Amino acid sequence: MQAANLVEIRDLSIQFPMKRGVVQAVQNVSLDIPRGKITALVGESGSGKSTLASALLRMVSSPGVIAGGSIKFDGTELLKLKKRELREYRWSQTAMVFQAAQNALNPVVRIGEQFIETYVAHKKERKEKILDKVKHLLDYVRLDPNRVLNAYPHELSGGMKQRVMIAFSLLLDPKLIILDEPTTALDVITQEYIFNILMQIHKDLGITMLLLSHDIAIVAKAADQVGVMYAGNLVEVGETCDMFAAPKHPYTSGLIKAAPSLLTEAAEPIAGSPPNMLNTPAGCKFHPRCKHAMEMCGREQPPLLSLDNQTLVACHLHSAGHGTEGGAYDIAAKVRAY
Repeated sequence: MQAANLVEIRDLSIQFPMKRGVVQAVQNVSLDIPRGKITALVGESGSGKSTLASALLRMVSSPGVIAGGSIKFDGTELLKLKKRELREYRWSQTAMVFQAAQNALNPVVRIGEQFIETYVAHKKERKEKILDKVKHLLDYVRLDPNRVLNAYPHELSGGMKQRVMIAFSLLLDPKLIILDEPTTALDVITQEYIFNILMQIHKDLGITMLLLSHDIAIVAKAADQVGVMYAGNLVEVGETCDMFAAPKHPYTSGLIKAAPSLLTEAAEPIAGSPPNMLNTPAGCKFHPRCKHAMEMCGREQPPLLSLDNQTLVACHLHSAGHGTEGGAYDIAAKVRAY
């Protein structure tokens, strides 16, 4: 019997040693990614979303190091994999769609050749059979295989290149696809088009997905579960509809209110700026920007507590027995209806 969670992250810490100090990019994060579901990580730039995702591929950029913790993928400890095992794991078990598709493709090699190179690096197969599968995948993401296979990356638009990367992610039938801001720098119509394709892939194939985004509307529409990150910490985890209807952490509430919408009153930005990661505040990292902050918030970092066996939150308003402000809008329901 398969475990309910495809990925289990426990007490993960990632550091970047710098001349002026150590950046604690991810601090003691624990997160479960349920099998067959879409989990989203949201937060402002620099919150640690992409760094956390890169650890799932053991591809933390230099000089970053995984300082501690555990990452289990389908029961296997990823941090103990040897080079050969890690090579087999990447793409065949977990694939990633990067936010800058043009940087993920070789500019001097035709698209078809890049597909073949990627496939044969993991499996032995005849070129004709590989091309048959690639044509099927390109057709699946609504691209013309005859045109795209013979094209160089610069001959494709941004949206076409992003769909090529989605096809790449499906090439070796992975169990998990990581989507790192997959629609960045694309126009709104193209963004919607690509997300419709991703949702269709999830519906048809049941692939587990991890979505990294700062776009609250996209997360509300696509994700089953949401994790909210702030300054390297996970501050809230819960089911999407519950979180958007009644966020438990003030930062989550702030993100929802800051989202522009034609369906609600004017957006309300979060006061202040994210902290300097070389010198983060003591206690709760969000307390300098929080209108609910208490004296203990500047002294003690709140633990991530379970409120109802579904929602986790790291906030002294809950650990101290106080209430917090509810969600101003049921954005999830409105976005789905729209």
